Parts: sequence; structure tokens; C-alpha cells
Amino acid sequence: MTIGILFVCTGNICRSPMAVGTLRSIVRRARLEHAFDIDGAGIYDGHAGQPPSLLAVEVAARRGVDIADLRSRPLMSEDIARFDYPLAMDRTHLVAMRSMAPQGLSDRPQMFLKFAPELGARDVVDPYGGTTEDYERALDLIEAGCVGLLKHLQHTLAETVGKGSPVLSPR
Repeated sequence: MTIGILFVCTGNICRSPMAVGTLRSIVRRARLEHAFDIDGAGIYDGHAGQPPSLLAVEVAARRGVDIADLRSRPLMSEDIARFDYPLAMDRTHLVAMRSMAPQGLSDRPQMFLKFAPELGARDVVDPYGGTTEDYERALDLIEAGCVGLLKHLQHTLAETVGKGSPVLSPR
């Protein structure tokens, strides 16, 4: 059994690739990569096939996360049915995801930062077109959200891979 995680942002070139890379890195260090299917998509298809933005690649790399090989793809309604956790980076993505969800699944998409309530934030603000610091702030939120998500999934993981699976910090 694998747990499907889909990170959704606008163009799938900043926030969602950083989230994909961060969660993949965390689960790899925890030796749990076999337990997950982690992907990203965008509600806007204008960047389809493109790599993440240069600043996203650079900021992630400075934290030991390689996202250079990821490519943007548009969100499809089938993704909401396929992934256990289709996660929106901001409220506009959540609205779009719920409107395109297959019948009976409109409640499946969730806000990503609900898994890091201690942050007091709902949205991961789009850093696209911003500064390195904007990307750093977004990645700070993403790292906290990924750790919180993995903690939330510990019960499911314990059933899948055995008790005592560690949850690691992002760095």
C-alpha cells in the first residue's frame, strides 16, 4: 500500500516542486520512500513540461533537495481521485481543485498548511517573480508542512511499514 500525496500550486514550477522534493527527501531519509507516491501539479497549464523556476531549484538545493529534474504538469480531475492527499498551496488552488473534483470527491482536496497549524498560516504565498528571500520563506512553510503531514500519517505508516518508523526533520 502506498499513500498518494499530490501538491498543487499555480504553475507547478515553484511551490509544489519544492514540496515534492522536500517530502521525497524526508521520506527517503526515513527509509519510507516505498510507502509514498509523491507528485505535483498546477492549476494553470501554461508551464507544462517546464522545469521548476531557477530560484526554486537554487533555494531547494541549498537545503540539500534536488528538484532540477522535475517537470510541470497540469492538474487533472483524475488526480483528485488517484491521490489520497491532494493538497492545495493556497485557497485559490483549493477552490479550483474542489470545482474540478470528480463527483463525490469535492471534499478530498485539503489545504497543505493544515498539517502545520503552529505556523498560523493558511497559504504558502507564491514566490514566483519574487526575491530569494520570498522563496526561502515559502520553503520554510513547506518544510514545516511536510514534517507535519508525515507526523499526521504516522498511524497509517505504522500499519504499512511497522511501528517505530522515524519522522525526520527536513534538514
